[in-house]
Amino acid sequence: MAVTDDASAMRALRRMPNVGPAVAGDLLLLDIRSPDELKGQDPKALYDRLCEVTGQRHDPCMLDTMMAVVDFAESGVPRKWWEFTAERKRRYPGV
Repeated sequence: MAVTDDASAMRALRRMPNVGPAVAGDLLLLDIRSPDELKGQDPKALYDRLCEVTGQRHDPCMLDTMMAVVDFAESGVPRKWWEFTAERKRRYPGV
């Protein structure tokens, strides 16, 4: 699906589980304009880039959300973001 403008990108991203207006806006800040662009992405790298772009450290739950949206983009299986919390704590103990 070709995404031609921010409104179309927002709609495409918001169709994903765990993505509301704020998360969709954050993904746009990272130049992610469609769910397909999340395939193969490193959720931690996305989180780190978001912190850099916005100039603030985001809540670790945002990393859980990045893990959830990348997982959904790759698998098509919807899971709640908080289902990734334990995995995040294991993989990224300092976040």
